[in-house]
Amino acid sequence: MARAKKERAKYVAVIESLDQEGRGVARRDGKVVFIEGALPGEKVEYEVYRSKPSFELGLTTEIYKESPLRVLPKCPHFGVKDGSCGGCAMQHLEAHAQVAMKQKVLMDALWHIGRVRPEQVLAPIYGSAWRYRHRARLSVREVAKKGTVLVGFHEKRSSFIADMKSCEILPKRVSDLLVPLRELINSLSLRKKLPQIELAVTDEALALVLRVLEKLTADDEAKLRQFQKDYGVDFWYQPKGPDSIYPMDPENATRLKLHHRETGVEVVFRPTDFTQVNHRLNEVMVTRALRLLHLEPSSKVIDFFCGLGNFTLPLATRSAKVLGIEGSTELVDRARAGAKDNNLADKTEFEARNLFDWTLDDWDAVWNKLGGVDRVLIDPPREGAMALCRSLADTDKRPARLVYVSCNPATLARDAALLVREGGWKLLSAGVMNMFPHTAHVESIAVFEPGPKPEKIDEIDEIEIGGMTEEAEQEARSEEPKI
Repeated sequence: MARAKKERAKYVAVIESLDQEGRGVARRDGKVVFIEGALPGEKVEYEVYRSKPSFELGLTTEIYKESPLRVLPKCPHFGVKDGSCGGCAMQHLEAHAQVAMKQKVLMDALWHIGRVRPEQVLAPIYGSAWRYRHRARLSVREVAKKGTVLVGFHEKRSSFIADMKSCEILPKRVSDLLVPLRELINSLSLRKKLPQIELAVTDEALALVLRVLEKLTADDEAKLRQFQKDYGVDFWYQPKGPDSIYPMDPENATRLKLHHRETGVEVVFRPTDFTQVNHRLNEVMVTRALRLLHLEPSSKVIDFFCGLGNFTLPLATRSAKVLGIEGSTELVDRARAGAKDNNLADKTEFEARNLFDWTLDDWDAVWNKLGGVDRVLIDPPREGAMALCRSLADTDKRPARLVYVSCNPATLARDAALLVREGGWKLLSAGVMNMFPHTAHVESIAVFEPGPKPEKIDEIDEIEIGGMTEEAEQEARSEEPKI
């Protein structure tokens, strides 16, 4: 006999604000409550699905007073209930309000974590709220009870895959492939050994990387080739890690390209390479970075965490010399090749280096190598660039301007505190770029210039961001800054 599902406790709350995950924040009996699907100013009923001594997590079940910012979600698979697609978090919030919320998340992080504020808040960068996602990883699973294969994002709060037949954030040509892909994979002998599909789409190509855990049969490959022909896609195989990928047809290996039209740069990439998922906004972001750096024809620039050269190559069209530094030797080799393809080899240089153990001696070495550094661009992963920023705070050899592109407001705030409070840098401006509409992800950009070194160093201890629980972080940030 099946066990009856335990009924969840329900309460009523008035929503005070949004947290950095897009959840409504309320308070009940001394607890902070994070409620999915609720917006500021709303009075809602919610059910608790997780309760701890200092906080609760809940789901909106009924709305008694509705926010004027609430809109009807465009996607039929969006929601907060169990079984809803987990690809989006905020389709119920008007698109411009999402941008404003992310700007507030950034400013709150800079103040609460770093105790710094920019002199100017940059106007946000945003584009279309739909069909923007040019890269995605879709999970695949055979569901025997349904007699089919599911292809899509995970359900909210679950390892199950959402039963989605369309997607409003994927390009339409990709969304239209979801059902045909289900049918194709269901017909393959290795359908139980194909756990994911990674996709990358540009104006020129649509690449689908099949994570295959066993060798394809001749019949399977014939079906894939027919699908490739019928739907105009390029299949790639991934038998092991991301570096093991290869195209079904070798001539498709270089069809994916990022374009920066203002400088004429093209960057070839593979479908599992790290590139921004929103290619249109990436182009605007690169342009903004070029402008914010105030480049001159004689400028000597360092691009830290350069990857494939997304910033390095456009920078080289406006500068005398650019040094790109990246942790991966393979990416450095390919960035070098990209510079050659764009006729920028004589203006660029690349080094493979672990930037997480960067020291003041390393900074002195590159300064001396280039004969001085005029501009710096930093585009780190979510962990930020603490070691690098500490060297820039400690040194007296300072570039005239530093632009920091961030995918994590918390680590940007920590690093900004190092630069400003220990190094005397000025945080001139900061603002968000809405790379991921309808999600809580916050991409941002900040501009620093050197100022007078503090007489008394306001030393910053390493902030244990990684050691805090997500809810504890958000509870701290849900408070308004004290001005």
